[in-house]
Amino acid sequence: MKVYVFGNIDLDFDNKALLPLQATDRIEFVNVKPNEDLPFYNGEDAVIMDAVEGLTKVKLIQNNQLDKIILAPRTTVHDFDLGFQLKYLKKLGRLGKVTIIGLPMRGKINYNLIHSILRKLVAQDMQGS
Repeated sequence: MKVYVFGNIDLDFDNKALLPLQATDRIEFVNVKPNEDLPFYNGEDAVIMDAVEGLTKVKLIQNNQLDKIILAPRTTVHDFDLGFQLKYLKKLGRLGKVTIIGLPMRGKINYNLIHSILRKLVAQDMQGS
């Protein structure tokens, strides 16, 4: 399973997802640079990890919640680009199921919760659901 990791390494509040997580035989972390096009656009399912404005704890954002993404720029142009590209690809019918592991931009990150979420997603991926 690939996990697409977004963020801007130069901004403390936007680099939470870029902090080191170890790949396993079941998980490959793919860093997507700011302003880079999404590497999934032909209907593939995708798991994304990114810092999300307004979250106070790690949260799993499911495919059916993508419509709640606010398109106005928050802190960087990158945030606008990701939300815009997701909505645009969904509108075109070129976006598969998307799951976002949302990390709070401020405060501590519960890495145990991230690992728990990743274990569940790997298990679902192995079962083909």
